[in-house]
Amino acid sequence: MKKNDNNVVQYKKPFSINLGFILFLMIIIYVIFNFVLYFTKKNVAEYEVGQGSIAANNVYQGLAIRDETVFYADRDGYINYYIANCSKVSVLDMVYSIDSNGDIYKAMDTQKNKETALSSADYKSLSDSITSFMSGYSSLNFNEATIYRDDLSSDIIQAVNNQMMVQLAKEIDDATQNHTFFKGYPEHPGLVLYYVDQYESYKPSADIGSDDLNAVNYSKNNLNLQSKVKKGDPIYKLVNSEEWHIYLDVSSDVVDLLSESNYVKIRFCEDDYTLTVPFSVNKKDGHYIMDLKLKKALIRYAGERFLDVELIMNEDSGLKIPNSAIVEKDFYKIPVEYFAKGGDSGDLGILLDDQDHETRTYTFVAPTIYAQSDDEKYYYVDSEDVSRGDKIQKPGSTETYEVSETGSLMGVYNINKGYAIFKQIRIIYQNEEYAIVEPRTTYGIALYDHIALDASSLSENELVIK
Repeated sequence: MKKNDNNVVQYKKPFSINLGFILFLMIIIYVIFNFVLYFTKKNVAEYEVGQGSIAANNVYQGLAIRDETVFYADRDGYINYYIANCSKVSVLDMVYSIDSNGDIYKAMDTQKNKETALSSADYKSLSDSITSFMSGYSSLNFNEATIYRDDLSSDIIQAVNNQMMVQLAKEIDDATQNHTFFKGYPEHPGLVLYYVDQYESYKPSADIGSDDLNAVNYSKNNLNLQSKVKKGDPIYKLVNSEEWHIYLDVSSDVVDLLSESNYVKIRFCEDDYTLTVPFSVNKKDGHYIMDLKLKKALIRYAGERFLDVELIMNEDSGLKIPNSAIVEKDFYKIPVEYFAKGGDSGDLGILLDDQDHETRTYTFVAPTIYAQSDDEKYYYVDSEDVSRGDKIQKPGSTETYEVSETGSLMGVYNINKGYAIFKQIRIIYQNEEYAIVEPRTTYGIALYDHIALDASSLSENELVIK
């Protein structure tokens, strides 16, 4: 019997999902989304908030005044020095010699032309001196190099002269007996210095003024570079006391800051040495002249007439941020008593009048609180949450408050989450480049937060690429 081909039923394939195609499509959408997001985000330089401090910049050039006595040659002749500059001496230490006929001087000069070995102590002293100068040298103050060159030359000459005294001991003894070689000893103990600069006659006084502190035309005469003297020429000087003074021409702001204090901490810029010293202030010809009274560090700085000194009056510490990251923003001020906890989250919020309805209804809104006023009477909220003229109902009362009053806050843009969030800061201290702000404030930033380096390039909630 023949089969009926008409009974064949065509099989319909069930609908199937191509997972590979869907996955590919999702990847394409993701790539496009990130591509668009990348070009809509702003590329922002970031700054990581760190702990830091700023010392107020109060650096002054000061005039050092000491109790100094200049000594003069009592005869003509050739002079040599044997004690290093800025050394303490007793009446038994030979400071210099004068050779009236020049025989010993010539013998020393001849001996110097031969190879002369300095002691290890001399070499160490010279090496330490050079290292100290190089560490504090600035090309902006070339005059210091010239002065130091002369000081170093004199130190080398003295070291060599001491070696000559040993090598020419017999000749010197003969010349001494013949009264042609004279040894010079100090009249009293003190600190020996080999320069004069016309400030030796100055004494601690209220008469010292701003003009005296001007070092523009300052020069000093290095005495131990001279080889021949005449009777009456200055040959050295002694500092007679450990007490000395530094005079500064300071601003009225500094005087006001120190008005309730008799002591101030100072730092010598040359080597960062610090001291706390008593002071007084005298006003002369419209200038405030500060007199710092010291009983330490005389030897350390005896070779300098002018010294750069910093007054350390405050050194505030906290979170350190660049000034470029700081922005000022206006907010609406809403009384604290108009806030209450509500909603599913239990956040602080307000009952905002829903003005779109004919009948008055209030909607609970939890605006972002950016700060609380110092008197704790107001919260600061953004214009994105409320607008001028909005009415807010006081919880448990029929009283209402109309939004109108504004206040400004200083802050930065926190970009930890990839978009700009304003965070209030409380500035403790600020200079030309950085600000120190209070740490651990309720609505502020924290250590290691990432903030926008240039706040002027951003606005609230703007997406950023870090």
